[in-house]
Amino acid sequence: MNKSWLKAITATVALSATVAALSAQAADAPGVAFVYLGNPGDAGWTFAHDAGSKEAEAKYGSKIKITRVENVPESADSERVFRDLANKGNKIIFATSFGYQDFALKVAKDFPDTTFLTATRYKKAKNFGTYDVRMYQGAYLAGVAAGYVTKTNTLGFVASVPIPEVVCNINTYTMGARSVNPKVHTKKVIWINSWFDPGKEKQAAETLIGQGADVLLQNTDSNATLNTANEKHVFAFGWDSNMKKFGPNAHLGSVVAHWGVYYNAVIQQVLDGKWKNDPVWLGMPQKAVDLEDLNSGAIPANAMKAVAAKCDELHAGKWDVFTGPIKDQSGAEKVPAGKTLTDPELQRINWYVEGVDGSLPK
Repeated sequence: MNKSWLKAITATVALSATVAALSAQAADAPGVAFVYLGNPGDAGWTFAHDAGSKEAEAKYGSKIKITRVENVPESADSERVFRDLANKGNKIIFATSFGYQDFALKVAKDFPDTTFLTATRYKKAKNFGTYDVRMYQGAYLAGVAAGYVTKTNTLGFVASVPIPEVVCNINTYTMGARSVNPKVHTKKVIWINSWFDPGKEKQAAETLIGQGADVLLQNTDSNATLNTANEKHVFAFGWDSNMKKFGPNAHLGSVVAHWGVYYNAVIQQVLDGKWKNDPVWLGMPQKAVDLEDLNSGAIPANAMKAVAAKCDELHAGKWDVFTGPIKDQSGAEKVPAGKTLTDPELQRINWYVEGVDGSLPK
């Protein structure tokens, strides 16, 4: 046998040993599972969470083994998914939507060695916690830009389901706009009672535009609102992820969630045995939320400066948008000067601020 053949065989054996070692390492790696309401697609809520999971995958490599389960409804069906993932030995299970909380919590009680984490809720147990990002901060900045851009002084909002998280975003969008243009009203909020329904989202956007709204924001998962604004020659913002490509002429900017900031941190905490079940709510100071890809061609220079100034304040953590004085629709003071709503208060908010027309669904 000549030396070249010997070297080739030696290299092959070494490679096989390396592959076997890596396979064993991957098999032993703690499982980290993500449960998604929909398909990640190319924009929106699930896309943003999936991007965060990929950041974690890139950071930890073979130290963890990631599983993703898509299109899981917020119903008892999700309980079976969580139970299956726990039975398979996943060390961490992320339930990435509002409606999963109670189903994940029920399963968590049967698997004390598994850490369950649910997005945007409030309950906790020894091995169960919640997490969120302060999208309302980005909504405020969008409102500042909208207050300068609007010609009709009429804003529109395509809303998903009537929970405090969404009410916060409607309120701060309006507050931001009125901080620079007191004549602005969010004349209409249309609730589609779904997180994702492109047909209803498009219909809602068309209705808002027909009623005079010339700058739209959404708290829904598809690109239909921005796309419709583009078709109707008005302006809108992307939500959860950068949606510019779906309506480049209408796009004023996108309020973006960077979930990877949280996923990277909490995975390390669990692996180190240092995780605590305190609720986590990250915002602009942690770079978990931002208003990105501002359209300088449509937003005046003075507006760009105003947005940047407020953005700097939020990033510095020296001020928050729910700092008083804040009045409700009736003109009654809800937050006095110098006071800032606490997180528990924000998680129970059930009133519109001054400048939002209409009433909350019962």
